[in-house]
Amino acid sequence: MMNALIFLIVFPLAVSFLALVPPLSLVARKAVGACVNITLCAVPIYLLVTNLDRGPAYFHLESPLIDIGMLLVELFVAVFIVYVSVRAKRYLPVLLVVVQSIIMVVFEFTSGHGMQVEHSLFVDKLSIIMALIVGIIGSAICLYAIGYLPEYHEHYKEVKDRRRYFAFLMYLFLSAMFGIVFSNNLMWLYFFWEITTVCSFLLIGYRDDEASRESAFRALNMNLIGGVVFAVGLVCLYSSSGIMELDKMLRLDKGLVLLPAVCLAFAGLVKSAQFPFSSWLTGAMVAPTPVSALLHSSTMVKAGVYLILRVAPVMEHTAAAKMLTLIGGVSFLITALIAISQSNAKKVLAYSTISNLGLIVACAGVNTDAAVWSAILLIIFHAVAKSLLFLCVGIIEYKLDSRDIEDMDYLIMRLPKLTAVMMTGMAGMFLAPFGMIISKFITLKAFVESNPAMAIILAYGSAATVFFWTKWMGKIISIKHGVTEVLEHRVSRWEWITLGILAVATVAVCLGFPFISFHVINPYLLEMFGKTPVVDTFNVLIVFIIMVGLLIILPLGLLYYAFINKHYKRVGTYLGGGNIDNVTFEGAMASTQTIELRNYYLTKYFGEERWCNVGIFVSLTLLFIMFGVAAL
Repeated sequence: MMNALIFLIVFPLAVSFLALVPPLSLVARKAVGACVNITLCAVPIYLLVTNLDRGPAYFHLESPLIDIGMLLVELFVAVFIVYVSVRAKRYLPVLLVVVQSIIMVVFEFTSGHGMQVEHSLFVDKLSIIMALIVGIIGSAICLYAIGYLPEYHEHYKEVKDRRRYFAFLMYLFLSAMFGIVFSNNLMWLYFFWEITTVCSFLLIGYRDDEASRESAFRALNMNLIGGVVFAVGLVCLYSSSGIMELDKMLRLDKGLVLLPAVCLAFAGLVKSAQFPFSSWLTGAMVAPTPVSALLHSSTMVKAGVYLILRVAPVMEHTAAAKMLTLIGGVSFLITALIAISQSNAKKVLAYSTISNLGLIVACAGVNTDAAVWSAILLIIFHAVAKSLLFLCVGIIEYKLDSRDIEDMDYLIMRLPKLTAVMMTGMAGMFLAPFGMIISKFITLKAFVESNPAMAIILAYGSAATVFFWTKWMGKIISIKHGVTEVLEHRVSRWEWITLGILAVATVAVCLGFPFISFHVINPYLLEMFGKTPVVDTFNVLIVFIIMVGLLIILPLGLLYYAFINKHYKRVGTYLGGGNIDNVTFEGAMASTQTIELRNYYLTKYFGEERWCNVGIFVSLTLLFIMFGVAAL
């Protein structure tokens, strides 16, 4: 089993360097890419199958060469960041990376020099879930990039074509993500953590224009702040306890490790773009769509909540945990409200991502069996459905030359199959947890038992979520007389393959919900809490039927009427008898008006700047309290 873990870390790393080598032909590159991505899907599935009836497994893998190699890579990365920052006349990253490097180098050559680590790698049910997300979704998005990048460079002719460099960073990122989820050695986890930060910075800045450079450095600055605090947490942990392993950290007295746990949770908050650090994720939307789907929706930001879930038991029943819960709740509610005011599709997806991550953070702060059950389901459903939606928006942007929701009228007539796939993704978002009766009930139950105010936040945040998703749904399935042009012939085969994989995965996780709950999540909860949430079998059956209805019947029905059955009768909108023809009506003073459908965005009430300032102020206050109580 240890060989499988090592393979998942080393294999995409090797592929990333091979991607830099000019291929013999385009056909060969595509064939190799398909084989690589099938392998990255298959190995996590193998881990799941072979570990269904097993508990956590820990592995000894210690070598001075590995530690020295990681240290050298860290120093190389630091020098590289200093170089690009000075070149761009950005000096905050220089300061942050120098401080971070000094902390880790001094630690390595003093206290850390004689550090003994018993188990460097481990695997349990949660790490397998994360590996499945990284492997299946990550490889699917890399396939999508094969068809997406040629059109991207055709659309942005001023952007230098660096596809091999792009592939190098994507696979390097996948290697680092596997390293994060399988590392029990916190020094290793920290190393892989920083690699994802650098990959994110370089991929956001891929276009190399002013907007992308600004967004890339904002992301770098904020994630380096998280890295500095992460490093401080590791030093504090070893100084107070003499250990550097995740499993042993969770077994120590809270008084010894509460401050290190808060430092690691802080790094997780930054990586998952919670307030006051949300702006780096919304700015990252300038990156190519595969970057948004892979790093900033499905995997990198999930690394943040993954780390928070891991250290949450140390913070359980403390004031710091309550502050963490409130930070997640504030991020969940405020970003859901902001999403109402956005017409840019990528920004809606970005804010809804932050919102969902906020709910996961809040559940981690509560850290009961019910709350963690809901958090893990949120991670699964959100990763699959949101990556699918990002990729759909990427295609729409080039077919319509716009990512504005107001330009997506009649999408079901212009891109019928794509609309059916989008509806699958949107339905998936409603099922995690807002449309999913059991998950919502258990989340509410967990919040009421720990902090009743969180139940109110959940109710209002859920209402906002319904608002911005349903008005977008209404746009894309609206019908207009006379629209006949279908644009789907321009979508590449590789893009369709990826959308098909993710659409099937969205349906599959819903159909497999009972299996996931009973055979994967519940055993993990038994290990952590000694019990699982009480879930009535009848309610599970009801939820299962709802999932099947929303995620199979609705999209297939839309697909049939929009694409297969083209001969159904279309009639004009009825406007109280004022219709002149199918597209115009008689208005006041006998004027002729064209029918237009426009959404409410309520910018006056839910404007981005106004609510972001509130979120930043409240979350900063909560962060100060969280560190204050941990340091006492």
